[in-house]
Amino acid sequence: MDVASLPGDPRFFTRLGPFPAARLAEVAEAELVCGEGGSPETLFRGVAPLQAATAAEVSFLDNRRYLPQLGETRAGAVILSPAFRERLPDGVMGLITKSPYLAWARVASLFHPPVPVRPGLHPSAVIGEGAELGESVEIGPFVVIGAGARIGAGTAVAAHAVVGEGVVIGERCRIGAHVSISHAMIGDRVTLHPGVRIGQDGFGFAVGPAGFETVPQLGRVVIENDVEIGANSTIDRGSMRDTVIGAGTRIDNLVQIGHNAKLGRCCIVVSQAGISGSTELGDFVTIAAQAGLIGHIKIGEKARVGAQCGVMSDVEAGADVIGSPAMPFREFFRNVAVLRKLAKRPDKETG
Repeated sequence: MDVASLPGDPRFFTRLGPFPAARLAEVAEAELVCGEGGSPETLFRGVAPLQAATAAEVSFLDNRRYLPQLGETRAGAVILSPAFRERLPDGVMGLITKSPYLAWARVASLFHPPVPVRPGLHPSAVIGEGAELGESVEIGPFVVIGAGARIGAGTAVAAHAVVGEGVVIGERCRIGAHVSISHAMIGDRVTLHPGVRIGQDGFGFAVGPAGFETVPQLGRVVIENDVEIGANSTIDRGSMRDTVIGAGTRIDNLVQIGHNAKLGRCCIVVSQAGISGSTELGDFVTIAAQAGLIGHIKIGEKARVGAQCGVMSDVEAGADVIGSPAMPFREFFRNVAVLRKLAKRPDKETG
């Protein structure tokens, strides 16, 4: 197989290594099982899926349905849980851990770390009066940084991004191409993927005798440390108070978050979900794809909102809801079962 067709095509990704098996076990926090012919010093040059890996590559198994592929793999080593330990083929080393996917992420990152920041200011960039750039920042082609903005040390801003006046961006952030940021305070180690829009007007208007009149949106967007926001997602600034995205939160592509919304720590919001203004999410809340939340409600800590769910009232902490209007999972599927039975019932008039 062409090496370029395997994970980590060198045209697009940094490649490091090779690394000995002992180093992989250390990074993965896994028990190393060498088996016949293997040793802690055995070198590996990369990662690959079970069906494509070679003896010089590491693969992983985190789902029982792929056990047949484990039996046929030619990988030199496989990351897997203790439950599958006895299924390791002869000659394949094992990295045994209770968290195979986390271990896989760490091993893959060892071979393919993020592209390092390349400090420098492209000559086509426009830097406003009084803007402050920290040490070792990377400012790409046609970037615009407004007057009085501050960019922290080690941050990279990609081509055509616009950082508005007075915006503060912390250290070691990654700002993708064509991102626009205004009225925002952004913490450290934040990643904004291409096309993200931060800080534009919230959807606020009053009805007057001659039609709609825009209500001034006077808040900000506050994004705490270690947040990642997917491509083309949009976060409106607050109307009178701030829109807040809690530390460690992960937001997928194409997500809309309205003005004054407040997300707690380590929330997950999946693609095409919409969170209306002034809605609050507790810590560790999950909002699945295409879910819609009306405004001024509260979603409790560790609650989970299912795909395409329509949430119209508060959700208790730890609850799992689905459907529109939202209801507990068990109730929803009971309702589905009843509807199916009714649909199969023969019509009395026709026989």
